[in-house]
Amino acid sequence: MKLIISNKILYIKYLSLLTLSFISQSIFGQIFSTAQNPLSVRWSYIESGGFKIIYPRELEKDAQRMANTLPAIYPKIGLSLRQQNTSIPLLLQNRGTIANGFVQLGPKKSEFYTTPPQYFDSQDWLNNLAVHELRHIAQFDKLTDGQTHPFPELVYFAYFGAGIPIWFFEGDAVVNETALTESGRGRQPKWIMPFRTSILEGKKFSYSKAYFGSNKDVTPGYYQTGYLMVADMKEKYGKFISDSLLGDIRKRPLRLYPFSQSLKKFTGENTKKYFHSVQEKLAEKWEAQKEKIQTENYESLNSKTSLATNYFLPVRLNKNQILALKESKQDARFFVIINEDKTEKKLFGIGYQEQPWFSYKNDVLVWDEIRYDPRYKQRSYSVICSYNLKTKKFKKLSSKSRLFSPNLSEDGKKIIAAKVEINNQFNLVEIDASSGKILKSYPNPENEILQTPDFDKTGNRIAYISVSEKGKSLWLMEGEKKTRLISNSRQQLSRPIFIDDKIVFNAHFNGIDNIYSLDIQSKKINALSSSEYGAFNPAETEDGKIIFNDYKINGYEIAEKEIVERPVGKLSFVDFSSAAEKQENAGNVFNHIPENTFQSKRFYQGLNLFSFHSIIPVIDNEYLFGLELQSNNLLNTMDFYTGAKYHRDIKRFEYTADVSYKALYPIFSVAYRNRPKRTFYRAKNVTQQGDWRENYIKLNASVPLSFNARNQNYSFTLNAATSFTQRYMAETMPVNFIRTLKFPLEYNLTFNHSVRTTERDIAPKWAQVFRATYNHQPFDKNLGGEILALESFLYFPGFAKNHSFLASFNYQKASGVNQYATEITTVYGYNNILAKSKLQNSMLFNYRFPFAFPDWELSSLAYIRNFRAGLFCHYENIGVDTNIGEPKTYGVELNSSLNILRYQPVVDVGARLVLVNKIYNQNPILEFSFNYSF
Repeated sequence: MKLIISNKILYIKYLSLLTLSFISQSIFGQIFSTAQNPLSVRWSYIESGGFKIIYPRELEKDAQRMANTLPAIYPKIGLSLRQQNTSIPLLLQNRGTIANGFVQLGPKKSEFYTTPPQYFDSQDWLNNLAVHELRHIAQFDKLTDGQTHPFPELVYFAYFGAGIPIWFFEGDAVVNETALTESGRGRQPKWIMPFRTSILEGKKFSYSKAYFGSNKDVTPGYYQTGYLMVADMKEKYGKFISDSLLGDIRKRPLRLYPFSQSLKKFTGENTKKYFHSVQEKLAEKWEAQKEKIQTENYESLNSKTSLATNYFLPVRLNKNQILALKESKQDARFFVIINEDKTEKKLFGIGYQEQPWFSYKNDVLVWDEIRYDPRYKQRSYSVICSYNLKTKKFKKLSSKSRLFSPNLSEDGKKIIAAKVEINNQFNLVEIDASSGKILKSYPNPENEILQTPDFDKTGNRIAYISVSEKGKSLWLMEGEKKTRLISNSRQQLSRPIFIDDKIVFNAHFNGIDNIYSLDIQSKKINALSSSEYGAFNPAETEDGKIIFNDYKINGYEIAEKEIVERPVGKLSFVDFSSAAEKQENAGNVFNHIPENTFQSKRFYQGLNLFSFHSIIPVIDNEYLFGLELQSNNLLNTMDFYTGAKYHRDIKRFEYTADVSYKALYPIFSVAYRNRPKRTFYRAKNVTQQGDWRENYIKLNASVPLSFNARNQNYSFTLNAATSFTQRYMAETMPVNFIRTLKFPLEYNLTFNHSVRTTERDIAPKWAQVFRATYNHQPFDKNLGGEILALESFLYFPGFAKNHSFLASFNYQKASGVNQYATEITTVYGYNNILAKSKLQNSMLFNYRFPFAFPDWELSSLAYIRNFRAGLFCHYENIGVDTNIGEPKTYGVELNSSLNILRYQPVVDVGARLVLVNKIYNQNPILEFSFNYSF
């Protein structure tokens, strides 16, 4: 049996991604963006107090506000880390519709995505981002000793991710945002609700499971875990505990588990022990809170499952059927009809939403979803889609729009929605539900952020939520008349609906998210639900009840109850950030912001193409390694890398340079290599060694396009390349050695279609990938030859959920200098089996499936998420070497996803036993694999 090890070597550039995205509010998982804006965007910049604010011209007003705000609040945000000054570029991004924010190194910058979500905190969105992201800036400044350019930035960034757990970065920032404002996620019961529910249900977590998550259960999340742990640290050890920890890590960086060791130094407990002690404290406090609140138990109207599953926004179709938006660990979001006996009928899947949303009236269903620009991924849209349950017809009611939270009128003919312009002007708009035409735009002169509007039954009144730095307000609009029913509250008001002459909405008056009603005339507020963990998303039924989401240990379930009003009850919320708030003693940091006017200058993209930030080690394989100088500009439009690598086997250096320009619709790149080469050849019946060097230049142009429609994703990539090679110092080569390779041409065309996947999916349920490659030598008569390769990968559902069957059919035809090239996917074990003839075709069958999700914590060594297995049967050169019934290789494989040494990247380890057709006289091959992802 032959042992083969396949190992993806960790490259420090990607190790740097360990450090997280520092996403403020969005659940949209990403590290940080490398996407581009359209070239048509015109940029300006303002310099103020160490911040260089770069922004599209439409955001002049917001840029001026941030130029006043950021320098004013940074000293307060950085005070407990002993940071008072900073220097960093900050980009305001306005072309997208996904709320986000992050801080990074390599290059050092922060980005604020200015379009707010429809659910977030009770303060201004950009202020919300600022108070959180500036804490990350202060953390970086602390760890880099305040260096403006902490060269090499990627090395610092990689170390932050490897040495400090993400939960600490985020928990420290959330504690900070809560202590320094009157808002913050620490004051939101819904944000901490999954953790509270699990604790009170007697389900406690291991440290690793709370940190890294689970493929089967609802887990707290590292934001929530970090917030509770850092809040406890500040309560016990004072205002400067984060400063002490980061300072000690900076002084003593080269240790195994540096954060855990520093934590033990100051608290006496390592990270695991500290987490468990905090979890015990949470149980005590939440049990005490539970004793103060009278709650009701509601019967679940959906089927029970042990798997984390959500049924969002339930509405009754009739007395026997419920419509909801369902998702789980094994199913991407889709509409479902639930019958009286709790059986389910799947309707169709939908695309990505910032939050679950749909509206149903009179057989019409509308929802919003995110659609991306095919090329420039910094630009996205929020479009409105509709479906008629009677005619079974879909419509896309808007294109390239920025419309959110559409709600239908009672007759299903009109839609009210929130609209956000690229200059951050917010308005409510009335839309024709048949054509998508905007019928009316309601003025919003104060330009407060507007959320989740709804019609009453007449279609003449509108209820909606507004948000400003003063808080959230509930409004009633009748024609041109607007009445503020709840004014500037720090309650998490959301999703108002009309029931008779009352407005029903979500809030947390008693410390738990529940459903409340407000009498429009008297403005009296009463409670309609008293859920133990949280009640949301009410809808009226035909028989005068409300149907709603009742949160349980496995997610959002469906409940129904009579409309019975009760007193609101006393506030019993457990505020874990109160100690930090007293320590800071700063009030709301946004209360006294200056109103200066700053000089705005044009930001020229062409003059800002280079931003050198790092020299990093590069390891290509066990024989080739070196150093690389990197530049990535702030707008992600040009990358430049240059370096030197050492060939250990031939003891010579290679010199490289790569540049890629990504601002235009095609992406253009140039690669240069000055490299040593060695070969062995026969001359006069003697094997001789030949060495030379060569200058190699490759030009490449590609057009990567992708788009989505509901739960369907499509991509199309066209690539063309050519190169020139000049060989020299070839004295040891034969006289007929070819010294120039003149412009061979390469073309590649790839098409991909897939359906939306979930975290348990090994591959899409349905997907098709087709790739065509053609290489030839039209300009070099001395080097005739070409290769044509056609590949296909067809994915099908397996016998059970999350199982995957792949059938791959591949063909290539090669001649001349390309006759031994390999451009198609090969059978497992290909490189270790002596070929009988040139490769012409392959047919590959793979069946893969997950079979266990143990969530095992093996001390500090590993956290095992899942086990997966697979069977394969691969054919090669059908009709030439073997017959259709005789595979070349076949066998089994076993894989597992895990986190090693409590580090963030998910490591995939596996083993594969490859059995070989007897005609090759080859022993079985055992292969091991090691890969990672973020």
